[in-house]
Amino acid sequence: MKKLRYSLEIKLLDLAVWLLPQVPRHLLMVLSRVIGTLAFWLDERGRTTALDNLRCAFGDQYTLEERRRIACGSYQVFARTFVDLFWSPQLRADNWQPHFDIITDAAAEERARENGAVWVTPHYGNFELISQIWGFRGFPFTVVAQDFKNPAITHLFRRLREQSGHTFISQDNAMIKLMKALKRKGHAGLLTDLSIAPGRAATAIQCYGLWTSVPTLHVELAKRLGLAIITGVCRPLDDGRYEAHLFEAIEPKPEDDTREVTQRIWDLFEAEIRKHPECWLWMYKQWRYRPVGELSVPHPDYPNYSNLSDALIQMIPEALRPQK
Repeated sequence: MKKLRYSLEIKLLDLAVWLLPQVPRHLLMVLSRVIGTLAFWLDERGRTTALDNLRCAFGDQYTLEERRRIACGSYQVFARTFVDLFWSPQLRADNWQPHFDIITDAAAEERARENGAVWVTPHYGNFELISQIWGFRGFPFTVVAQDFKNPAITHLFRRLREQSGHTFISQDNAMIKLMKALKRKGHAGLLTDLSIAPGRAATAIQCYGLWTSVPTLHVELAKRLGLAIITGVCRPLDDGRYEAHLFEAIEPKPEDDTREVTQRIWDLFEAEIRKHPECWLWMYKQWRYRPVGELSVPHPDYPNYSNLSDALIQMIPEALRPQK
């Protein structure tokens, strides 16, 4: 049964890769909205998580109906991200420009071209296409990606993601592989808004006022190798195009506090998400490790909080720790 399911999955995805590049853009936009809306109504667990995350992040700023609209929009943006990933074989180095408005810092790009850089973005807008576009612009990334259970799907996604010159690697020994690429004046592309277990590879930051445990790989790589961290997002536009916006290049020094740099980077992203909340992945459990002592602070009502909550509070600077 597993082989049959795997075979059916890859055949359906191969069909999407063949079919979607032939569909006009305006119909793809309709399709992604339909898929996203259906997912919003059918995915009860994800919908509940998204609405609860919005309640705790924004408090009374939005009504329940407005939170539903934002959550549905988040599903639609996520659907569009992957519809456009399957459509992306249409893009080439000589034809992508009409689909994107680029807001960038030419000086920061030039330094990155000369020295290499760490490029970071959250699960916001089309985080898939923004990396492809910078590949076409002459910045081939080395990117860490999680493998699918179905090896054929892993191969298909890697082929789609590498078409502008990127190299996708597995999570095994990822830091060593990234350091080797960066030492050759290469580029690393990373997603930074993952909720990971507290430990040596993580730090505690405040996300919408709630403490969470996030990776520090991007900061540690930049500090060790003396490189810039280039932050940016790719926002979908209503006409089917995108706005790719680089915010700033942050150049941490070896003595800089890793947690503070990680927080500074997140604050850039949070400010952008607040402007367009429908562009972020609200159905993800962003605050799965609840610090001890925050019982009076509104938190999402996840079914179970991790027993690593005590470990999270140990990563919070003592002066900032919530009191019991």
